[in-house]
Amino acid sequence: MGLRLKFNLVLVLVFGVGLGVSGVLSRRILEANARDEVVRNADLMMGAALAVRSYTNRQITPQLELQLMRIFLPQSIPAYAATETFNALREQHPEYSYKEAVLNPTNPRNRALEWEADIISKFRNEPPLKEFRGAREASTGKTLYLARPIRIDDPGCLQCHSTPDVAPASMIKLYGEANGFGWKRGETVGAQFVSVPMTVALDKADQAFRTFMASLLAVFVVAFVVLNVALSVLIIRPIIRMARAADEISTGHLQVPEFAVKGRDEIAVLGTSFNRLRRSLEKAMRLLE
Repeated sequence: MGLRLKFNLVLVLVFGVGLGVSGVLSRRILEANARDEVVRNADLMMGAALAVRSYTNRQITPQLELQLMRIFLPQSIPAYAATETFNALREQHPEYSYKEAVLNPTNPRNRALEWEADIISKFRNEPPLKEFRGAREASTGKTLYLARPIRIDDPGCLQCHSTPDVAPASMIKLYGEANGFGWKRGETVGAQFVSVPMTVALDKADQAFRTFMASLLAVFVVAFVVLNVALSVLIIRPIIRMARAADEISTGHLQVPEFAVKGRDEIAVLGTSFNRLRRSLEKAMRLLE
């Protein structure tokens, strides 16, 4: 096995190990960054929903008090306003969603699905729990959801959701008496759900991973070629010339020219020693003659 082959085997082995370790670590880092980006987007959407709710409750609903005595306006309800705002967003980004899922809602569109009801039950069974995150498969691909409980902390909510006889007549006329009642103060009746697609962020992470690995492979190929050229010029060729000269001298051909020594590296030291050995051998042969 030649020196070049041994060197290349070691080089390929070292690169293979380095490539594998770099691939695993970079993959984990990129996927973690992708998940962090999705979580930040979900937090941003939840914050936007809370801002819409707060704005509606503080600045819109008080302006409609007189009108609400005559007719019920769903637009004055913070949950309705937040939902409609994000429905408008979904016209351009259908993969994002926001829902205020309730076990017993006044508006039928807010009724919790089976998987949403499971999260709501978790909030009901664990009152200290303020937030829950998870991932699920949706029609648009893998999705991260962020859920926060809806608890009845404001006594004003019970005006519309305690019993039908105290609820606004205009609301009863619009939604009926069958749903949305029997809520109690301090009770968890539902949860806010924000769903953010993970496919976009994960696709970006995959693209970044492929680009990184391709770049790393390209660097290795260039380094492999450069190192082999350097090995050939600086080590292999001088050693081959010295080996041929030594072979000629060993058969008695002392007319072989001296090895050209350049520099002060190990090959130059070896060449100097070789030339000294050749001259000593030549003198010894002359003495014998």
